[in-house]
Amino acid sequence: MSYDVIVIGAGIIGAAAARSLALTGRRVAVVERGAAASGTSAHGEGNLLVSDKGPGPELDLALDASSRWPRVAAELADENPEIPSIEFEPKGGVVVSTTEQGAQPLLDFAARQSAAGVDARPIGITEARRLEPWLNERLTAAVWYPQDAQVQPTIATEAFLASARRAGARVHTGTTVLGPLEDAGGALVGVRTDRGSVAAPAIINCAGPWAGHVADLLRAPIPVRPRRGMVLVTTRMPHRVRHKVYDADYVGAVGSSDAALQTSSVVESTAAGTVLIGSSRQQVGFSDEFRAEIVAELARKAMLLFPFLRHASALRSYSGFRPYMPDHLPLIGPDPRRPGLWHAAGHEGAGIGLAVSTAALLTDLMDGRPTAVAPDGFAVDRPTLAPHLEEVAA
Repeated sequence: MSYDVIVIGAGIIGAAAARSLALTGRRVAVVERGAAASGTSAHGEGNLLVSDKGPGPELDLALDASSRWPRVAAELADENPEIPSIEFEPKGGVVVSTTEQGAQPLLDFAARQSAAGVDARPIGITEARRLEPWLNERLTAAVWYPQDAQVQPTIATEAFLASARRAGARVHTGTTVLGPLEDAGGALVGVRTDRGSVAAPAIINCAGPWAGHVADLLRAPIPVRPRRGMVLVTTRMPHRVRHKVYDADYVGAVGSSDAALQTSSVVESTAAGTVLIGSSRQQVGFSDEFRAEIVAELARKAMLLFPFLRHASALRSYSGFRPYMPDHLPLIGPDPRRPGLWHAAGHEGAGIGLAVSTAALLTDLMDGRPTAVAPDGFAVDRPTLAPHLEEVAA
């Protein structure tokens, strides 16, 4: 069957893109090798953050997303009454330092963000503990970020897909891409799958941590690699964590290129009453073995923020793979090396939050309209990516 656009991947990026494009009247096919929302989107915390991004293209995209999420969340609720709430919570975030040496860098980072348009408010320790009464009183600095929010990512992905289907999109799960479909001249005109060929003049690679593999199959390599993370979940308890709270070390871990294990403390409650404790980052390929020492480190650092957690019971832990890019910027837009191929991948841990702005940017680029966010910073041919493209093409 022939479509206007093929979206490869039914995680939240692919689902949001499929909905946005289907609402323009395009015939959209989503091709997913597993089940919808079965990869990275099902293994994250649902972060919608501006607080962890310094000035630059990704922050611009995050601010755009922050302005879109309230409207999109309301639209999804109206369009999909049969889908449970996506649990969109504009709860805000509190970022703290627990060491003397960490205080000034946190405040300096907040000042740079504020100059770039983020609502970043340094607050005293008394005010921080008013926002979060159970916080460790031995803090050295704190910043309040009203724009931070949270969503339930699996339900949000399903809601995007349901909305896309209502607009005419077809979702093919359990369907693996095997390679390109080409015309007699070698031009890309679709994809071959284990369930037959799917034709379209535009193919969008939204395969998350597997986007590098998909790009290889389509003969346009990109340097997306998996970066593993683990999350610890407590049993249900009365709500004591009101916002997203994390140690300032988290920002450094997000921006690091180190392949070795890094952990930082990120704590938040869910609507169900559990507490999510993260986060870790480690490049170990797609190895998913349980690592008790990582869970122990997450628990130890979380107790530095919230001492009451030492009395909490662990319910489970889970891990997933973030789509890591070596220059820490996602790929969003056409691939000039392979006409017809587009990418929306490499968001690492920010994909949940950036899904709506990524979908909007893709749609505007495909329509030839002015974009809300400058696209150059996410282009395949951006200067910061050139050496990495050469490496994967070698």
